[in-house]
Amino acid sequence: MTDKMFMGASTKQGLDIANKSREIIRNLIGDDVKDLKPIEKDIVERIVHSTADPEYAKLVKISPDFVDAAMTSLKNQETILTDINMVKYGITRYDGDVECYIKNDEVVKIAKENQITRAAAAIRYASQNDFEGIVVSGNAPTAVFEAMDLYSKGEMNLKAIVGVPVGFVGAADSKEALHNSKIPNIIVEGPKGGTPIAVACVNSLIQHLD
Repeated sequence: MTDKMFMGASTKQGLDIANKSREIIRNLIGDDVKDLKPIEKDIVERIVHSTADPEYAKLVKISPDFVDAAMTSLKNQETILTDINMVKYGITRYDGDVECYIKNDEVVKIAKENQITRAAAAIRYASQNDFEGIVVSGNAPTAVFEAMDLYSKGEMNLKAIVGVPVGFVGAADSKEALHNSKIPNIIVEGPKGGTPIAVACVNSLIQHLD
């Protein structure tokens, strides 16, 4: 078999596996997502696929305005701002900017001077440098809290938040606060979350730009 033939077979096999996985997922979570819009269903399916955990279908909460706000921002190629580089590198096929400032020297300075986390400082730095777009947090609840605070003060041109930080300290509280805010958002209830969930959500939205 030539390399080209092998690649074709491999691609078909991968596609078959992905399609079979989606079929299994839909059978597992159908009742939990039956009232969701098609794009919302796709987001939840991708999250379940990326984690192999059907419980996420019960934990994901999407505000009624999230998809429209996020899609408008993405169509305008506004910036996607992530809390850590791992989330940034997982986001693919987007023609706009995907930024993460957590290692920026100025961000390190802001964090030290204000005694805040670098994740929060990175959000603050972005707000001071003409940020406009979507904040995506898969790991840092402090980034969610900072974005919400700046938004409430009218200091951040924020269109939506993907707020799915993972952990037992602050994560659940940040997501509950975000869910109850006026910011278009998607969250995962409780301590669950993380990079795969954040990436799955954003890549699902980007796919629907085509």
